[in-house]
Amino acid sequence: MGKLIRAAQAGIMITCACALLPRCATAEGIDSEHIFGFMIGTDVGEVGELEFQSQTTGRFAKSAGGYRAVDQQLELEAVPVDNFRVELGSSFSAHDIAGVPDMDDRRQLGWQELSADFRYRFLDRQTAPVGLTLAVEPHAGRIDEITGASVRSYGTDVTLAVEREVVPNVAVVALNLLYQPEWTRLTATQAAVQEATVGAALGAMVQVHPGILLGGEARYFRNYDGIGLQDFAGQALFVGPVAYFQLSERSRLTAAWSVQAWGRAAGSAVSLDLVNFERHQARLVFGVSF
Repeated sequence: MGKLIRAAQAGIMITCACALLPRCATAEGIDSEHIFGFMIGTDVGEVGELEFQSQTTGRFAKSAGGYRAVDQQLELEAVPVDNFRVELGSSFSAHDIAGVPDMDDRRQLGWQELSADFRYRFLDRQTAPVGLTLAVEPHAGRIDEITGASVRSYGTDVTLAVEREVVPNVAVVALNLLYQPEWTRLTATQAAVQEATVGAALGAMVQVHPGILLGGEARYFRNYDGIGLQDFAGQALFVGPVAYFQLSERSRLTAAWSVQAWGRAAGSAVSLDLVNFERHQARLVFGVSF
């Protein structure tokens, strides 16, 4: 399993290197649909567009022991009507966990979940003061993304994105507001768990060359036991850089890395929350349109 995760990490570095190769086409304006890493933009694409996307997400380091988890998601995106995008996805995950408090040691690879992502753009930033898009992503899974335990889980990620192009064709700033309720039943014990995460994220991207954007994201999360935010469990602030490359007229690459800069678990005086969150998160997204 360690070899599998190391191979995935090597693949990320190779793909990033490929992004430095000469591009076959240049971009003029900014399409914010895919330029962010862990956030979303307000653009949803043009009617008739069809895209395939590969998204690799890695989570690394807990309070003690060894922790590595990699999620690989394959997605198909379509824009059937104006301002509306639908996406269907399936993912598998790899976990390498040893000596982490309150987690079973495991080294495994398996199919994780099915998901759908529906986005509707209420305001287009080209014709309104700001762009405004609502994204709703229901998902159902059989492997817990954090612990790797066998579960039956159902959840919905709700994101409201607000965006403004502060310098036309040069700089974009986006705000995401999030609510992520989750229902989980452990297969081994049949114990039922409900939790929810709320948060806000701020990101900025600058086009430094046609088709190349660089920037960063700051994301703040609060985790609760119970979907109604009954019992506070912990909080964390993640910050890190993002890079977007238009590889060709039809292909693109986004790379992002975030580190937990501050956090605190409920009842703890430690300045990081490595119980509910990880120390490092990384994401690589490759897409191609048809």
